[in-house]
Amino acid sequence: MDPKKLQFDSVRIRTHRPGCDERFEALVARVTADFIDHYDETKDRCWIAEVSDTGEFLGSIMLVEDRSSTSIKTAKLRLLLVEDRARGIGLGKKLVQQSIEFARKSGYDRIELWTQSVLTGARRLYEAEGFQLVRAGDGHESWKGPGTAEIWELKL
Repeated sequence: MDPKKLQFDSVRIRTHRPGCDERFEALVARVTADFIDHYDETKDRCWIAEVSDTGEFLGSIMLVEDRSSTSIKTAKLRLLLVEDRARGIGLGKKLVQQSIEFARKSGYDRIELWTQSVLTGARRLYEAEGFQLVRAGDGHESWKGPGTAEIWELKL
């Protein structure tokens, strides 16, 4: 499909169906396995964006309970991905907004996410949706690219 012909209304966002370098791939695998192992439909969700008529993958996002947070009910936004050809049609924004809406309905007090300073498009999106940068520092051991690790937060 020609990326210039892709329109937002030809995209479907659905919940998951269970079923960089190798360390980053391993991190993604661990996050995904943790999601499946601890899945609670009232607290966790994974959305997949796909072309409506073909099912072709376009993007995804996860929202999961932060089980390490004891004082404030916190969700983590995980693994936002939008394929290159689907960028610029508002898909990333819709995935983030869907996550925020679910977090509110699920009773979370805040959402936290980890990103890299070089991911300027994602950072702009998070800021536009109300997230604030709360911490910057060393990156995850799986991230070998340039930039600084960042923690962003949205109070709900």
